[in-house]
Amino acid sequence: MKQGKKPAARFRKRNLPEGFYKRGAVMSIFKGAGVALVTPMKENGEVHFEALEKLLEFQIENGTDAIISVGTTGEAPTLEDGEHLDVIRFCVQKTAGRIPVIAGTGSNNTAHAVMMSREAQKAGADGCLLVSPYYNKATQQGLIESFSAIAHSVDIPCILYNVPSRTGTNILPDTAAWLGKHVENIVAVKEASGSISQTAELLEKAEGSLDVYSGNDDQIVPVMSLGGIGVISVLSNVAPQFVHDLTALCLEGKYKEAAAEQIRSLELCRSLFCEVNPIPAKAGLNMIGFEAGRPRLPLTEMTEKGKERLEKAMKAFGLDIIQKKSK
Repeated sequence: MKQGKKPAARFRKRNLPEGFYKRGAVMSIFKGAGVALVTPMKENGEVHFEALEKLLEFQIENGTDAIISVGTTGEAPTLEDGEHLDVIRFCVQKTAGRIPVIAGTGSNNTAHAVMMSREAQKAGADGCLLVSPYYNKATQQGLIESFSAIAHSVDIPCILYNVPSRTGTNILPDTAAWLGKHVENIVAVKEASGSISQTAELLEKAEGSLDVYSGNDDQIVPVMSLGGIGVISVLSNVAPQFVHDLTALCLEGKYKEAAAEQIRSLELCRSLFCEVNPIPAKAGLNMIGFEAGRPRLPLTEMTEKGKERLEKAMKAFGLDIIQKKSK
């Protein structure tokens, strides 16, 4: 791995909970349940800001610990830069410091990710979520140089997002650990490789330099039992109180109770990914009365078969179905 001088601390103090910033240690942006929030759309495909405000309030009222804005679930790939930043600004404004807002600003173009991360910081975001470069991919050295360049361009904490099933690039534990130890504001990883063995190795090699969040709703308890501190969750869109309570059980060390709840949620988790995310998440929100709309192309509205499966799982889980069609 390429060595380099650790940058000087230069974080901005913000009105966040005590202990948010820690010198010489991991700086947890949040513990518990972060929601990978959808971006609601109107019938004409425009961002539906009134519906977004209702979703934000729903999340906060039901215990969500952080908003992750305009990531994969928020349809970052099909939002124009102006729209993308408008959504981040809106989330920052409406949450009004009650919980942190983490902005999805990663890209397969490092210069673009630098620009978006700087703009997200200007908009008031409390952190950035940086997905690994996709399509053009990168070597592990390329990941180190790209993530370092992005993180050095801002004064807010950065979370790496490892989702090789989407990007084609796996951020290996050695790579993430090096970044956690040598780039001060790279503070965490959203680990969605699906490999518990890789997550364990990451926690081993990071030696406390990185927080780890589960990136998969069906692996919250296994990841937290290894030392993870929470989840960045799709399930939280439709069941925020449940995910908050599940992570709280883990943080309290009540893993037997947490495991039972994790198992109870598995069919709903599977149903929320029976078609490409965020297709089911938006359909599920529409079913419980929110105007999430449909995704932008190339993603489509959920199939009738998929809706039937999702509705059945949501009812079995105890969610109240209000409407079946998106508006």
